[in-house]
Amino acid sequence: MRIIIVEDEIRIREGLCNLLGKMFPQHEVVGSATNGKEGLELILVKCPDLIITDVKMPLMDGLTMLSILYEKKIKCKAIVLSAYTEFSYAQQAIRWGVSEYLVKPLVVNDFVQSIKNMEMQLKEIQKQNPESLGRLDNILLGIIFGGIEIDEGLENFLEKKYGINSKTKFCEVQTYLGKQYNEKLEATKRNLESFFTMRKNLNYYLLEIPKDKMLLTVFYGFDDQQEIERWFQIGVISKNPGTGITDSNYGWINTVGIKELKTNYHLLLQYMEWNITFANKIMISYPKILNVQTTLCIYPIDIENRLKVALCSFNRSKVYKCLEQFTEYFESGNVYDPKNIKESYVRFIWAMLNVAKEISILNHDQIEQKKILEKIMGSINKEELRDVIEEIYRCIKDNNYEGKAELSLNVKRAENMILEYYKTGITLEEIAAKLNLTPEYLGMQFHLEKGVKFSTYIKDFRIMKAKELLIGSKMKVCEVSEKVGYSDAKYFSRVFRESTGLLPAEYRKTNK
Repeated sequence: MRIIIVEDEIRIREGLCNLLGKMFPQHEVVGSATNGKEGLELILVKCPDLIITDVKMPLMDGLTMLSILYEKKIKCKAIVLSAYTEFSYAQQAIRWGVSEYLVKPLVVNDFVQSIKNMEMQLKEIQKQNPESLGRLDNILLGIIFGGIEIDEGLENFLEKKYGINSKTKFCEVQTYLGKQYNEKLEATKRNLESFFTMRKNLNYYLLEIPKDKMLLTVFYGFDDQQEIERWFQIGVISKNPGTGITDSNYGWINTVGIKELKTNYHLLLQYMEWNITFANKIMISYPKILNVQTTLCIYPIDIENRLKVALCSFNRSKVYKCLEQFTEYFESGNVYDPKNIKESYVRFIWAMLNVAKEISILNHDQIEQKKILEKIMGSINKEELRDVIEEIYRCIKDNNYEGKAELSLNVKRAENMILEYYKTGITLEEIAAKLNLTPEYLGMQFHLEKGVKFSTYIKDFRIMKAKELLIGSKMKVCEVSEKVGYSDAKYFSRVFRESTGLLPAEYRKTNK
């Protein structure tokens, strides 16, 4: 595979070149450029199989470069690198060959997986004999997702066997099943097929798209696309409770010619996020959705301020009430652009995380901000946004609320240092030195306010963390010992048995 990298940051550009050389020596980086203008000129000369490009660059951005290549009918795959603020724009570039997005800062494992995905997509499926592709549903999947190019041979095959040509009308219906994809898939297929068979001479295929958590229906071979859409709207959306069809999110787009199926699938996909704005009973129909009039979305700063107060006063019930008020704010009946709603969620959750971290009531190990961001930006309905809020709420520590408001500043700071440095084997003397206190005074104050000796508190905390690692990982006992601040594994095992009655290995066996 011949690769060109277009990235204005030299550190990232050279890092990608080195990583590709190390992990994928079978591929060749045939050139690199510092902006879209240079990249465009280089691509036209080198004709790569894959382009890795940043979004925001001087002179010409990455998406403009890809759009020009698309207009020139230059066929090559692309991986887009983008900051979270550019993520929604990058999603619009599907038609220009983009099928992978990586949010900065890059994670090596994600990048490696993206290259592997490109390897699979770039297999020369288009050179296969159309007969070997099998049924029409396999061909449709290949055209939309598998990289099948529609050449003259395939066109003749489709015309001869299925009566499909450049003038054939299609309707693509996206049924989004979300996190319940596996549970709802078979029942949804069964109920939709039962409904479809009630209409005579209806040609259709149901295609499973697990990557997008989607069930795609492709209708074809009819005269009136608008009439088919009305029939589906009345029979499935309006009468959903009576049909036995599970409640889902739906999108509709009309297509003429099989060549446009891929472009229109991804075009509709980027508008499915309008389900965040509307109820499940509304079908997102393109291009009708473009005519929706929206209300100006004003960020609820008052709710954010109340949330900060609730967090700092360690009032868990008030925190949850603020989260409910925030989600309800966007369900008041106003029609907001879903991108504005997502941006509000990012701002609100980031404010929540920052405060929770500042006062050390957050389980850091359970929070991956990049994944949280991807979940928000990739959400297609309100339930998925609510799930992100609930996920963050669950990461707020329960036991830290009770009585914490009465702790003195020194004890709070000592407790925070334990949470941050317990892995290093930090001692009372070291913490006291950092706080400019005597160990005797800090130990006495800690015991008085927490009701437990400092040594007992930090030992119990380390044992709790050790239990989590013994159950939730495959680390060796010596590795667990080191992870929780004990340099001597034998001593750790003795302390662990004194606390639990079991040796670490016995505890793991008992709780696995």
